[in-house]
Amino acid sequence: MSDTDTFAEFMEQERARIHQEREGLLVDKNAIEQRLTQLDRDMQAVDAYAAAKTGRVPTAKRVLTAKTNGARPGSRRAAIVEAVGANPQGLGRGELLQMLDVKGNKSGEMAVSNALTALIKSNALTRVEGKYVLA
Repeated sequence: MSDTDTFAEFMEQERARIHQEREGLLVDKNAIEQRLTQLDRDMQAVDAYAAAKTGRVPTAKRVLTAKTNGARPGSRRAAIVEAVGANPQGLGRGELLQMLDVKGNKSGEMAVSNALTALIKSNALTRVEGKYVLA
């Protein structure tokens, strides 16, 4: 057995290990996001109940803190890389906008376009035949 066979086997095993760990983390991330969404709903329900009991409407500040006000820095890029990574054939801009649920939201579309440009400049993504693929 040559060194290249051993190295090739090692690289394949390492890729499989990293891929498996990544998939596990994505499952954990999705579970956490679902739990956070449920907690946000619970908070809104508590606020609505308190408003009904006291006859007061929750202040705008309280409502804004119950929901996140915009994406966290870097989360848009991470979501794009995740979406493109899940589609080896690549995704067009329109497909990405639909997957990220920002189609028709001008500021959301602009944020995705800016993130795509930054990801291409950082060599995380490339364009092949009009579709974005992992570099």
